[in-house]
Amino acid sequence: MLKQQAMNTQTEVDPLHTPTVTSGQAFPIGASVLPHGVNFSLFSKNSTAIELLLFDHQEALTPSRVIKLDKEENRTGFYWHVFVHGLHSGQIYAFRANGVFNPGLGHRFDPDKVLLDPYSKAVVIPEKYGRFEAGVPGDNVATAMKSVVVDSSSYDWEGDTTLRLPFTRTIIYELHVGGFTQNPNSGVEESKRGTYAGLIEKIPYLKDLGITAVELLPIFQFDQQDAPVGKKNYWGYSPVSFFAPHRAYSSSQSPLGPVNEFRDLVKALHQAGIEVILDVVFNHTAEGNHNGPIHSFKGIENRAYYLLEREQAFYSNYSGCGNTLNANHSVVRRMILDSLRYWVSEMHIDGFRFDLAAILSRDEHGVPLKNPPILWAIESDPILAGTKLIAEAWDAAGLYQVGTFIGDRWKEWNGLFRDDVRRFIRGDRNAVSNFASRILASPDLYAHKGQHPEHSINFVTCHDGFTLNDLVSYNHKHNEANGENNQDGANGNLSWNCGIEGPSDQQEIDQLRVRQIKNFLTVTLLSYGTPMLLMGDEVRRTQRGNNNAYCQDNELSWFDWSLVEKHADLHRFVRTLNTIRVSRDVSQTDPGLSLDQFLRNNQVQWHGVQLHQPDWSPDSHSIACTVWTYNNSFVLHLMFNAFYQDLLFELPSIEELGGQSWRRLIDTALPSPDDVQLYADATVVRRKQYKVTGRSVVVLIEAVNQDLSEKCSSPLIVSK
Repeated sequence: MLKQQAMNTQTEVDPLHTPTVTSGQAFPIGASVLPHGVNFSLFSKNSTAIELLLFDHQEALTPSRVIKLDKEENRTGFYWHVFVHGLHSGQIYAFRANGVFNPGLGHRFDPDKVLLDPYSKAVVIPEKYGRFEAGVPGDNVATAMKSVVVDSSSYDWEGDTTLRLPFTRTIIYELHVGGFTQNPNSGVEESKRGTYAGLIEKIPYLKDLGITAVELLPIFQFDQQDAPVGKKNYWGYSPVSFFAPHRAYSSSQSPLGPVNEFRDLVKALHQAGIEVILDVVFNHTAEGNHNGPIHSFKGIENRAYYLLEREQAFYSNYSGCGNTLNANHSVVRRMILDSLRYWVSEMHIDGFRFDLAAILSRDEHGVPLKNPPILWAIESDPILAGTKLIAEAWDAAGLYQVGTFIGDRWKEWNGLFRDDVRRFIRGDRNAVSNFASRILASPDLYAHKGQHPEHSINFVTCHDGFTLNDLVSYNHKHNEANGENNQDGANGNLSWNCGIEGPSDQQEIDQLRVRQIKNFLTVTLLSYGTPMLLMGDEVRRTQRGNNNAYCQDNELSWFDWSLVEKHADLHRFVRTLNTIRVSRDVSQTDPGLSLDQFLRNNQVQWHGVQLHQPDWSPDSHSIACTVWTYNNSFVLHLMFNAFYQDLLFELPSIEELGGQSWRRLIDTALPSPDDVQLYADATVVRRKQYKVTGRSVVVLIEAVNQDLSEKCSSPLIVSK
C-alpha cells in the first residue's frame, strides 16, 4: 500500500521545490526507503505532537525542514507516520516529541530535545556532540546525535550467507573491534586503526590462530561520553541504538559509511570461515537514571521503554547502569526482535551473546517470570532459527540463572566453569570435585535438561575482569587509572600472582606463570563444552592488573602486536591446541546426543595418582581420567596436578585398551615445542608411570582403531 501511495502522488513532486508530504503508514516502523521517497513511523503513545526534522549534513546547526505531524492525518493508533517524497538513503533526520513533562507520572517529554529514531539504521554525531543531562534547559539541535535513512537492499553481498557452523566445531574469540588494531604497532595504516576495515586486515591472524568465531564486544551505536569525566566509554555497553553500527569504528565517516564497512567486515570474515557473534545489550541504554540524558527512548515514551520504580520518577536498576529496559513490554519486545532479525537478515550475523540476559526474564515490576515472552519469542522466531543464541545468565541485581535459563536453544556463559577452574588451578582446597564436573560440561547444571555438551560456554577470562596474564600475575585489582579510587571492579578474582605482585624479571616466577597460563588454556580448550578465549590471552596481553578497563581506550586495553613475537612459543601452543580442538579427520559422535547420553556413550574412568583411586578429599589437588571418545575409536588419559610438588601417576595399560602405546599430546611443564604436539609427531610413552610436574597438565592419547590411527594427521579432542 505504501508503494502504491507513493506512485499515485509522484506527479506532485517537483525537485525544484519542497518535497511533497503525504500521510504515510504505521508499518514498517522506522525510516523505510521506497521507490519514490521515505516513510517514517514512530511509536509514541502519550505524546501530543511529533515533529520530523530533516538535516542537510551532520554538522548542520538547524534543520533544513521541520515537518509537523497532524494527529488526525499522521497518527494511527499509537504510531505517528509520514511519507516524504523525493528523499533517499543517506538523509539525516531526527524527531521532537511534545507532551507532559511529569517524571512523577513517568513522562519526560521535552519539545526542546532532538531525539534519535529507536529504529535508526545509522547514526551521525556532530563534532560538538555533548550529553544534555536531565533538567538542562535549551535546544540541543546543534549537539545531538541524529538518525540516517538507510536502504538495506543496496549492498552487494556477493552471495554471502551466514555460516551456521555447529557448536561442536566452534571456538569463540572475544574481540574488541577498536582495541584489536588501534595500537600503532598493529601494522594497519593510521586511517584504518581501530575500525572495521582495520580488523579486515587482521583476519589472516585470526584464521591462522584457528578460532572459528569472533564475538565482538558491542558494536551497536553507543555513547562514548557515558564515562567518568576525562574518560571514554571503551567497552561499548552503553547503547543509544539497537540497529546502527558504531560510527567510531568506521574508517568512512560518510552517513552510510559504518553500515557498508561493517558489512564488508562480516563478508570478509565469512570468506575466511569465521562466524560473527555480536555481544548485544538489550538490558539498558545510555540514558542512565533520572539524572541521565535524553537521547531517544526517554523523550519518546519513557513509561513503555523502561522499568520504573513505584515512584515513577526513578528507574529500576537491575543492570547496574542506571536503568533497565522493559523488555517484556509488547513494543520493546517487538523492537528487540526486529533488531535481531535485521542483524541476521540484512547484516548476515551468525549469532548473539546477550549481556545480562537474566534481566530479560523480569516483568514490568522486576519480578522474574517463569516463561518470559521475549526469551521464548527469540528462541522460536523462524528468522533466528539458525542463529547462535548465548546468554550471560545473570544480572547486576543478583538474579543468577546459570543452569536454569529457559529454553532449549540457548547456550550459557558458564560462570561456574570460570570460578571452579580458577580455584583448582590456583590450588584451593575443596576444588577437585567441582573441577571434575566442569571439564565434563557441568552435568550437575545441564544433564537434567537434556542439553548437549556444547550448552556450556567454557571460559576462564573475558573482557570483564583480569586478562589471563594478569590472572597469574596479580592477587589484587589495580584500577587506579579509572579514577574511582580502586573502588570499581570485582574484588573476588580467584587469582594468584605466583609469588610476586605484578611484573617480575625472576625466571622461576615467569616460568611458573607461563605454565599456569598453559594449564588454563588446556583445560578451556579440551573440556567438554564450547570454548571461548579472550583477545590477546594467546600472547599474554596485560592490563597491568586493571580488572575493569571499561573506560580505558588506550594502550592499557589495546592489543599489543609486539607480543606476538615476544611470546611466540605461547602463541604456537594456542594455535596447536585449536588445531587439536577442531580436528575432524575421523568419524564423529552423533551431534544430536544429549550431555547425559554423550557421557554414557563416551566412558570416563577417574583416577588419582593410583589407577581407579581418585582422591575427592578436601585436601586433594590432583585428579586423572581416562576418556573414550569418537565412537570409542580413541582413548585419552588426562592428568591434572595443581599441587606444588611433582606427582607420579600410574598409567592404564594401553595394550589392554586395544592400543599399542600412549603418545604424549600435551605436557604444560615442557618447553616449546614439546609442550604440545600433533598426533603424528607426538612422543611415544612406554612407561607404566608418568611424573607430572607440580602445577601442570599432561594429556596422553592413543588410537584403539588402527585404521583411524593411520589416517589421522592431527590429534583428536576430548569433546565431540
